[in-house]
Amino acid sequence: MGGDLPEYFFRVRDNGAMVFRIDTQNQQRRIEMDQIAVANIRNGEIKANGDRKLSKNDIAEIEAWMEERRALLAERDIDDILRTVDHLNLTAQWAQSKAEPDQLEQITDALLLAMHDLRTVLVRKKADRLMKGK
Repeated sequence: MGGDLPEYFFRVRDNGAMVFRIDTQNQQRRIEMDQIAVANIRNGEIKANGDRKLSKNDIAEIEAWMEERRALLAERDIDDILRTVDHLNLTAQWAQSKAEPDQLEQITDALLLAMHDLRTVLVRKKADRLMKGK
C-alpha cells in the first residue's frame, strides 16, 4: 500500500488547502500525515507550517496542485452555469405545462427579479466586450 500513496495530500478548504506530507516509512508501518503548509489559491500564498522550511520540491508540488485546482474550479463554474441554463429551460417547461396557479404565484416575483438582474449584468458585459472589440 505504501508504494501506491502520493507523497503529498491536500485537504481542501474554501480558499485552498492544508498540505500534508505522507510518510509510510516508519517502524510501525502506519500512514502518517505531517502538515507542512497551508496553500491559498486566491492569492497564491504558501505558508509553511510552524518553523518548517519548505523544499523546492515541496513548493513546486504545491504550486502545481494550486494550478490544477484553479483549473478544476473554473471548469466547475462553467458546468454550474450550463446546468443553470438547463434548469431555466426545465423551469419554463414546468411553468407552461405543469405549474398550478398557486405554485406560479409562489415563485414568479423571485424568479423574474433574478432573471432581470442576470439579464442586466449579461447585457452590460456583452456591451463592454463589443466596445473593446471596436
